[in-house]
Amino acid sequence: MNHRKRILAAGIAALATLPFYAAGVFAQGKPVHPGTPEEDLRYKGAPTVIKPEEAKEVLTPKAPPVTPEEFARAKQIYFERCAGCHGVLRKGATGKPLTPDITLPKGTEYLKVFIGYGSPAGMPNWGTSGELTEKDVDLMARFLQHEPPTPPEYGLADMKATWKVIVPPEKRPKQKMNNLNLENLFSVTLRDAGEVALIDGDSKKIVNIVKTGYAVHISRLSASGRYLFVIGRDAKINMIDLWMEQPDNVAEIKVGLEARSVETSKYKGFEDKYAIAGTYWPPQYVIMNGDTLEPLKIQATRGMTVDTQEYHPEPRVASIVASHFKPEFIVNVKETGKILVVNYKDIDNLNTTEIGAARFLHDGGWDSTKRYFLVAANQSNKIAVVDAKTGKRVALVDVGKIPHPGRGANFVHPKYGPVWATGHLGDESIALIGTDPVKHKQYAWKVVQTLKGQGGGSLFIKTHPKSKNLWVDTTLNPDPKVSQTIAVFDIDNLGKGYAALPVAEWAGLGEGAKRVLQPEYNKAGDEVWFSVWSAKNHQSAIVVVDDKTRKLKAVIKDPRLITPTGKFNVNNTQHDVY
Repeated sequence: MNHRKRILAAGIAALATLPFYAAGVFAQGKPVHPGTPEEDLRYKGAPTVIKPEEAKEVLTPKAPPVTPEEFARAKQIYFERCAGCHGVLRKGATGKPLTPDITLPKGTEYLKVFIGYGSPAGMPNWGTSGELTEKDVDLMARFLQHEPPTPPEYGLADMKATWKVIVPPEKRPKQKMNNLNLENLFSVTLRDAGEVALIDGDSKKIVNIVKTGYAVHISRLSASGRYLFVIGRDAKINMIDLWMEQPDNVAEIKVGLEARSVETSKYKGFEDKYAIAGTYWPPQYVIMNGDTLEPLKIQATRGMTVDTQEYHPEPRVASIVASHFKPEFIVNVKETGKILVVNYKDIDNLNTTEIGAARFLHDGGWDSTKRYFLVAANQSNKIAVVDAKTGKRVALVDVGKIPHPGRGANFVHPKYGPVWATGHLGDESIALIGTDPVKHKQYAWKVVQTLKGQGGGSLFIKTHPKSKNLWVDTTLNPDPKVSQTIAVFDIDNLGKGYAALPVAEWAGLGEGAKRVLQPEYNKAGDEVWFSVWSAKNHQSAIVVVDDKTRKLKAVIKDPRLITPTGKFNVNNTQHDVY
C-alpha cells in the first residue's frame, strides 16, 4: 500500500462519522464540494501578507514534532493559503477554528485527510488538487496541532519608525502646478507591481506610475480633492499630492502588517484634517494627521461578537467611510459584526457608538442621499443599513449568497423609486434594495427586485446618475466566457435581462486569464472603464466603453500596466458618486 493510500485508509474511519462524508467528499474516487462554487473558494482563500518570520513560534509538548525548518515552511503555507479563511490566530473567521484544543484530539491522520481532500463546507482539497504535496499535507497536519504562531503587535512607535514626510506641507505647491483635469483623473491599482498608475481620463495617457505598498486595495480622496490616499494589503499608506507638476508621493506610513481601508474626514470644518486607516493585523484602526499622516490615535477592535457574544481576538477592520452629516467615521469590523461610529471632533476624548449588525462585515457604500450607509455582512447573507444622521441601525436586509457590492450602485427604479444594488459572489443574483423611507416608504430597506446575472463571482456593480445602464462584473467566476465579459442591464427595462459584452476580446490581448474587473465611470458619466486583468507575466489592459452606445471607445495598453485591478475616478471617489 503506497503512502497516499495509507493516509486515505487511516482517515476513512474518522471521516465516516462526519456530515460532510455522507454529503459526498468522495465521488467516484474524486473530491467534490457540494454547494461550494469555485468562485466562493477563490474569494475565501485570499492570502495574508504577514511575513512568516514575523510570527513567533510556540511548540506544544503533546503535539507531533516539527523542526524549526518545517515550522518556517508551515507558517508560510498557512499565511498564504489558510489565514484568509481561518484567521491569523486560527480562531476562525469565514472558516472554522483550528486551535490545538480542536486539532490535537483529531490527530495527524484525520487532519491529513481533511487537508488533502477538503470538505463540502468550503475547505479546498489542497492535496488532491495538487496545490500541496503529500509532504506539505503531512507537515500542515502536524503544524495545526501546535499553538498558533502570533505576529507582533504594531503600536505608535512602530508606526512612527516607518513614517516619512517626503515633502513637508509648507514646501508643497500653493496652487495646482499642472494642466491636468484632475476631476477626471483615474487612480489605477497595479496589484502585483506595488504601484498605482495615474491616468488622464481625457487623453487616456499615463501621467505617472507611483510606487506604493503591495496590492493596493483602495484609493480615496481628501475632501478637497487635492490628496490621493492609497493603502496596500501590506498596510502601507501613500499620500499623493495631485497639485504637483507631476503628482507623486508626499508622505507615507506603515500602519500594521496587513490592511484594507483608508478614508479622510469629510464633514464641514474638518475637511482634510484627519485620515483614518483600519488594519487586519493588528485588529485596530489609527487616526492620522490629514496632511502628513502622523499617527495620532490608535484604537483596538478586539471584543465580543454581535451574535454569540464571545470574545474574538482578531476582529479585522474592513471598510471605513466618512459621514457627511457629522464629524464621524463609520468603521466596519468583520469578525465581531459590529459597526463603530467614531466621532473625531475631539480625538483626545474619542466618542464611539457601537452598532450591532451581523458577521462578517465587508464593503459597502452610501445611498444616493449619502445619509444611509449600506454594508455587506457577507457570511450572514445580509446588508446592514445605518442612518448616519441618527447614528442607528435601521435595517438588516436578507439578500443572496455572499453579497459583494464594492460600494454598490444607486439609481431610480421605474417602479420602486431610489434603490441601491449589490451583486454576489456565491450566486447569480443581483439584489435591488429600496432606499427612500419618505416617498417610497413601503419599499424602503427591502429587496424590491432580484435580477439574474451571468453567474456567481461578482465583485463590483456600478452605474452613474447620468446613465441608464447597470454594469455587473463576474471576475471570479470559473468559466472564462463569464469572467471575460461584462453584464449590462437597461435600468428602464430591467425585466429584459442583461446583455453580455466581450470586453476581454475587445482588449486584443494574447494569452492570460483576462478577467474583466470593476466598472468605473468617468466624471461625465458617458464612459465606463474596465480592467482586463491577467497574471503578472501576461499583458493586461484598460478597456473604455461608450456608456450610451455600449461600443468600444478605447483600449489603454502599456507594458507598465501590470495586473490592473481597481480604478478610482477622482471626482466620483471624492463625492461618493456610484
